[in-house]
Amino acid sequence: MIGYVTLGSNDIEAARRFYEALLAEIGARQLMQLPDDRGYTMYGRSGREPMIAVTRPADGNAATVGNGMMVALPMESREQVDRFHAKALELGGSDEGAPGTRGPEDMGFYGGYFRDPDGNKLCAYHITRRAR
Repeated sequence: MIGYVTLGSNDIEAARRFYEALLAEIGARQLMQLPDDRGYTMYGRSGREPMIAVTRPADGNAATVGNGMMVALPMESREQVDRFHAKALELGGSDEGAPGTRGPEDMGFYGGYFRDPDGNKLCAYHITRRAR
């Protein structure tokens, strides 16, 4: 349902380094980089799966984070959530909630929350119980 999300950055080179290393953990790579002043760069496994783009804002103003906005990335297991969250922190991200169960245990939602170096909030999650 979602094609891609775009996250603003004030330091595009740092954002590229962060996402290149972080998203490699789940088999994603840089798919596109536009030769423009904004540094628009797209990451994913393919153009047929949801992707993440980083860029300086088109209006030329500073990138800011949206209050209540978050990008959630599905993982294959709880262990992968743990590794991905740890990698984000290792790469300069900040912790917004250590990996763990959220909500009732029988719902099977396990997530770890972090912010990238620009302050954008992300969640790595795994759900063991499927929605009906």
